[in-house]
Amino acid sequence: MSGIDKSGRQAGEGRVKDAILIAGPTASGKSALALDLAERQGGVIVNTDSMQGYSVLDVLTARPSADDMARVPHFLYGHVHPSKAYSTGAWLRDVTRLIAEGSLSGRPSVFVGGTGLYFRALAEGISDMPDIPPSVRERWRYELKEQGAERLHRILMHEDSAVAMQLRPTDGQRIVRALEVLDASGRSILDWQAARGKPLIDRASARFLVIEPDRGELVARIGARFDQMLDKGALDEVRQLMALDLDPDLPAMKAIGVRELQAALAGQMDFAEAIERAKIATRQYAKRQATWFRHQLGPEWQRLRPGEEPAIPD
Repeated sequence: MSGIDKSGRQAGEGRVKDAILIAGPTASGKSALALDLAERQGGVIVNTDSMQGYSVLDVLTARPSADDMARVPHFLYGHVHPSKAYSTGAWLRDVTRLIAEGSLSGRPSVFVGGTGLYFRALAEGISDMPDIPPSVRERWRYELKEQGAERLHRILMHEDSAVAMQLRPTDGQRIVRALEVLDASGRSILDWQAARGKPLIDRASARFLVIEPDRGELVARIGARFDQMLDKGALDEVRQLMALDLDPDLPAMKAIGVRELQAALAGQMDFAEAIERAKIATRQYAKRQATWFRHQLGPEWQRLRPGEEPAIPD
């Protein structure tokens, strides 16, 4: 998409001008900062978190409240049913659609979340993978359960040895992914990966922010927030998810807190233990996120403490 934004600058190649990217671990205050900046600058907010895209799990994924979402336009929150496996490529296509529709034109776009691969795809581009028909996806998942990863690895070695040689025979998820791409498109996943996409933002005008909270402070915030989630109906959300009878390997079923609270509801552990385990899992996840951001984000990213004002003019 080409065009002129309201500042009079060319927005060629569908790239978003003056984007603000806000990354950080869970419970670090990203959403509050995004709301403040978007409101002050008359902007919009785009979800950049893999779990907050799923419906049903409003509370358990810490999605913005209805009141917050009414203050400025929010996009890509709760638009994916938990029965779907939402990917980085699917998210990038959704952002591309927003650009094509003009939803991000003429006002600052604030991308906020904790999924590092989404930020990388947004700023650097990724290879565009083919859509996999449900019948193809279901076939190879069934074959994995029936035959096992090592048998499928031998099939892949026969059909696409270049890929198979890069994968461990026990890595069922990646083996199935390679087979379903080959089955759906007739091309090796390596061919698709080699065709790198284009960034969706104009890096020269973008602002890159990452929140780096103190470890002790973050632990306290995580504990308090999970208690608030329980008060706001997290258990009811898990009950709704259980009623859907979904495949436990789907990404939404792996949202932190789901398995722990599901076990408590099933009588497999008491609620106090389930709550503590969920808090521990959240802390471990936050640590992995912080490590990824520290090592993968370049010098263009401004490092902030929670509550610190970024160097962005109004």
